[in-house]
Amino acid sequence: MAPNRGRTRARSAVLRDVAALAGVSAMTVSRTLNAPERVRPDTRARVLAAVKSLGYRPNQAARRLATGRSGVLGVVGFDITLHGPSATLYAIERAARRHGYAISIACLDSADLGSIGEGVRGLRSQEVDGVIVVVPHEAAAGVVRDLHPGLALVVVDAGTGMPVPVVMTDQAGGAATATGHLLDLGHETVWHISGPAGWTATRERVQGWRSALEAAGRPVPEVLSGDWSPQSGHRLGRRLAECPHVTAIFVANDQMALGVLRALREAGRRVPEDVSVAGFDDVPETGYLRPSLTTVRQDFRALGDHAFRLLLQRMEGETGKTVEVIGTELVVRESTGRAPRAF
Repeated sequence: MAPNRGRTRARSAVLRDVAALAGVSAMTVSRTLNAPERVRPDTRARVLAAVKSLGYRPNQAARRLATGRSGVLGVVGFDITLHGPSATLYAIERAARRHGYAISIACLDSADLGSIGEGVRGLRSQEVDGVIVVVPHEAAAGVVRDLHPGLALVVVDAGTGMPVPVVMTDQAGGAATATGHLLDLGHETVWHISGPAGWTATRERVQGWRSALEAAGRPVPEVLSGDWSPQSGHRLGRRLAECPHVTAIFVANDQMALGVLRALREAGRRVPEDVSVAGFDDVPETGYLRPSLTTVRQDFRALGDHAFRLLLQRMEGETGKTVEVIGTELVVRESTGRAPRAF
């Protein structure tokens, strides 16, 4: 007798199994998976718990026939080797998976308008239900001009002024808070190492830094432009380390701040006794540096959740120029301290 003869293969869970476990109708389960915003939060929670418990996987072919949707969302991403874009992408994928959607990703090599449009068109050819553009670059501001008006589209961290929903982090506010923190510690002014030109985060963080200095009536030093990498932070940090009047530096991301910390240490400048350093992003490693890094924390999970929710609303036919801004949080650690008494 063959080894497997007579054995019953476990049946995969179906929609009615989820409905029975959650104590709702099959229609409510379907609505929860396809239009969760139309279901009460407590009911939605029960259904999603049942889905997870049973390991239920929606039949995509059946879903397409019933709803006219593929159950797949498209995401256009750029430079996902960086912490911000990759964390945003993960947050979107997590939100989509939680609601029964799959993600198809188009990763761009450049952020020009042609590449973004090509990425969107490629996703549309896969019959995705909607597209989220995660290209935090000024070029993305024109991405919607040549697209079909019937496409459900949401843009993340690419500035405002577009005819589609936008979700963005309060970059300027976070930069102003970090700069104000350094001024409150008694520093006369704060130097800034920015990101590269063309990035919306670069422009807005410079704006926030500058506005905080101007509001306090403090001198505004020349901006030093980096490229988000530790190498550029190290190179520019060496320049600032040579100037004894530099006592506080706000760096536009944590990777560059890491390079700055090394440059200051090599020059014999102590952190924070001689120079205070603050970064932006709060990557996981920042709390374990020596000294640990004061930084601005972005809520990437909220960014992904809001982008996904707005896309669902767009897919349901809602229109308008919604702009949702996600706040930041200053995380104070060991790298910032009182200004030295004399320099």
